[in-house]
This record gives sequence, C-alpha cells and structure tokens, in this order.
Amino acid sequence: METFPNRITLNLDDDSEVSVKGFIAPIEYTGSNFHVEWDALANLRVAEPEKQYAASVFRAFLPHVPVSVGELWQIEQDGVLELLKQLHPDPHLNMRDAGDSKGLWACLRACNDRLADIVFRIHAEFTLTDGWFTPSQFAGHLLINRIEERVVFFKMHVPEGTLNFDVNWKIDKDDPGFFTDSGFCPRMELRAGTEDVVQDTEFTEAISQEEAEHKMILRFYEWQRINWVPVDKALEMAQVQQKPVHAISVDGPLADESC
Repeated sequence: METFPNRITLNLDDDSEVSVKGFIAPIEYTGSNFHVEWDALANLRVAEPEKQYAASVFRAFLPHVPVSVGELWQIEQDGVLELLKQLHPDPHLNMRDAGDSKGLWACLRACNDRLADIVFRIHAEFTLTDGWFTPSQFAGHLLINRIEERVVFFKMHVPEGTLNFDVNWKIDKDDPGFFTDSGFCPRMELRAGTEDVVQDTEFTEAISQEEAEHKMILRFYEWQRINWVPVDKALEMAQVQQKPVHAISVDGPLADESC
C-alpha cells in the first residue's frame, strides 16, 4: 500500500461565500406504502432550494492539524447540522436506532499543489410529524482551492440503491410503538459547484475513492473487519479446517442505515 508522508494544512477564507442548492425528489416507493399513506413522508420536500453560506460553515469538514493523503478525522457537528437544515428543519446526528454507526468522518483522498479533495460520510436522521426518517448515509466530496482557500465543489447526498432510507411511523397515537418501513428516494442532495472539476483534476498524491470509502466504513461497522469469503469458498475451507460454517440470513443491507 502506498504511503504519503507529506502533510498539508487545509484552511478556508472566512470572507468567501458558498451558494448551495438543495434537492429532495418525491419518494418513489416504500415496502408498505408509507410514502402514500403518511402525509409527512408523502410531502417530504427540501426546506430551502438555495442558500448562501459563509465559508466558515465548511470548516467543520477540515482537520485541525496537518494531514496526509489517506488520513481520517472526525467532522464537527455544528456546521453539518446547519447544512442539513437546508434539507429539513429538524435534523439529528444522535440517531435513535443506529448503535455503533453514529458519527461523522472525513478523509483526505487526494491533493496537488492547488487542490485538495476531501471525501466524507455522515449518518443522520430527520424528525417528521409522528416519526422519523433515516437516510442510509450521507456521502460526499469537498474540493477546496488550497491557494485561494475557497470551496470549489461540495456535494453531500444519499447514494442511490434499491433501498436508501428507513422510516419509523407512529400510526396510532395511543400505541407507544412505531411501525417501520424502508424505501427509495431518487435524490436527496446538497450541492455547490460542478462535479467535472473533481473528475478532470490530476492529483500528485491520491488514493482511490473505493479505498477512502473503505477506510471510513470501518469507523462505523466493526463487522467490516471480518475477512468475508464467498459461500463456495467457505464450504471448501470448512472441509479442510474441519470447522462448521456459521450462516446468517439478513433481509437488507448491512453497510448502511437503510434497513
């Protein structure tokens, strides 16, 4: 594995501003039609389609000390909550049913003399009337100009997937329990700038997007450290090692909060 000993300091000019656009597309489906029967979910829309921010808000994504490519650090909550309120007025980072998957992590994926590309992963939820909405995750990029100390590109979104959110609805006000469902929202996103600049930039030091994502997911799910193998390989190993195979059946993804 490549190592990058060069450490860089990342900063932003507080006098600059960033215009961020927000998007929430209508939910396409849920397993039990909650998106049709539950008004709060059926009418889930972006709170503010466009908003101007001081660049200081994005300092939440920057490390407090010099870092090298591949290093991780924790993101500050206040700036993230301010941004999430553009999507929905009541976001929370202290999630109710997340277990060990709570957190906000960033990684310096790549850099050159002019630009630095930060990728990040955030888990959050929104309180709705009579329940709450939990996206699978918020993934994103923050590209900053190191010389001008300004935001070049920002994207924070819920990735696509067969299922990419989970909801809990208190259908009966006299019943203390909640009913759970999951479904697909085609777009939930905050964005500033254009993504082409990330794709067209040549970096002098970099790790792949996949490697950066793997580094971050290990901060959320300990089970990702297990050396998983295909079923046929596991059966071969069991015969050679004379050990039983422990099989687990699950009905949803394990690597995010969509179920």
